[in-house]
Amino acid sequence: MFFFEILLSSLFVVVGTASPCLSFLAHGIDFAGELFRAHPLTMQVLKKFLSKRRHGSKKILGQTPAPPIPAPASIDAQPASNIEKRVVVPGGQPQVLAETAPGTLQIALQNKSSSSNVYAYITGLALENNNAPIFLQSNGESIYYPASPREIQQPLQADVAIPLGAPGNTVNVRIPKIAGGRIWFSIDAKLTFKLNPGPAVVEPSVTNSSDPNYNIDWTFCEFTYNDSQLFANISYVDFINIPISLSLTSTSGNTQTVPGMGPDGFQKIVAELRSQAQRDGRPWDRLIYESNGRPLRVLSPNNLMVGNENAWGNYWDGYTQAVWDKYRNEDIIINTQAAAGNLIGRVQGDAIQLGAAGTFSKPSARDIFSCSTGPFATGSNQARNAVIPRLAAAFNRSILLNTPGNRFPNGSDPTKYYKDVTTNHYSRIIHGVQRDGRGYGFPYDDVVPDGGQDVAGTLYDGSPKLFTIAVGGN
Repeated sequence: MFFFEILLSSLFVVVGTASPCLSFLAHGIDFAGELFRAHPLTMQVLKKFLSKRRHGSKKILGQTPAPPIPAPASIDAQPASNIEKRVVVPGGQPQVLAETAPGTLQIALQNKSSSSNVYAYITGLALENNNAPIFLQSNGESIYYPASPREIQQPLQADVAIPLGAPGNTVNVRIPKIAGGRIWFSIDAKLTFKLNPGPAVVEPSVTNSSDPNYNIDWTFCEFTYNDSQLFANISYVDFINIPISLSLTSTSGNTQTVPGMGPDGFQKIVAELRSQAQRDGRPWDRLIYESNGRPLRVLSPNNLMVGNENAWGNYWDGYTQAVWDKYRNEDIIINTQAAAGNLIGRVQGDAIQLGAAGTFSKPSARDIFSCSTGPFATGSNQARNAVIPRLAAAFNRSILLNTPGNRFPNGSDPTKYYKDVTTNHYSRIIHGVQRDGRGYGFPYDDVVPDGGQDVAGTLYDGSPKLFTIAVGGN
């Protein structure tokens, strides 16, 4: 939720340099009736999509062996236009139910939980059908393109819950080219998706207590599969609960993995958040949402402010003042990793002056945790848009006072992240429980030094053969 860009899905027009959630395209609105939540693509990712330029591999694991490649799922190879099926919903709107076409990608969905009632859902925007909202149906083969309803909050007209079977079982499915894709999982209950006019898919929400999915155990991973490659990540930018792991095997046999956290990872996060709250008196323990007497999920610091905009108060003020005091007398260098090059600045008056990027006022707790408000709001200034993700990441990681040479991100060292007592402890704790330390803990967690290793839990390949997602952590 992944450097800020506004992505026009058909043209891939970028106006920023990073995306706060790496879901790459708008996913719709939640049950509170929010406006569409944009999940644009990072500049780094977009460059990979368009030019496949060499970049430090994100999420090259090596700790968890790749699972064996499952047998291919059966699929009708006829063109979708030859086998369209239509049903009529109340009001007369036709629903197109089409089988998947050639050029699809095999996905293996693995149940590594202890439950036999696990469901998967695949959603996104169909790149080969004018970016129409798309669902994969429960059989793992048929495509469902919902029609626009006349009223809001209308039910889907197809079963889109893919049962994963008993623990240890693998279900093989295939997908066409999809942008802004998500693979959702729920345990012991099915999720409810609804439709608004457009059509706009109304997705599950973790911040709206009236959402029918609010007390269900669910999670998701994100992906985009287009003509250039598959790009995927595990995102903890909104919340964390159920362990997920990713594996991507290319046609050449190369396998990348993101192992995620173990089956006890969530319990460790809950325990450490409670300990952190006791240490500094801040509301880290209030990130824990309980249902039926047990922790169900942990919200991000940003989402805690949905119900209480002053939840974090002056949390960052002392650290921010120390940063301003330092750079009043020393240069700060932002490596934009883009056309603007290196921008050098100092604090003048009460703002950091960064040449072509303009001035940056002191950020508040909301600005830092959201990475999108105050001085971190993007606009038409491309140099500024390139600075924002790098400066916001430096704040969340609390590295602005301890980085030799004052260069960001190219002088940063991941072993020095989150060392200050004032830091994004949610992200610190999440990284600490991942099997390889990688996970998307805040909106710009994909910022890395040139040539550095990814810490955000992403993988990509220009010639994907099999994408495997395991849920449960066992």
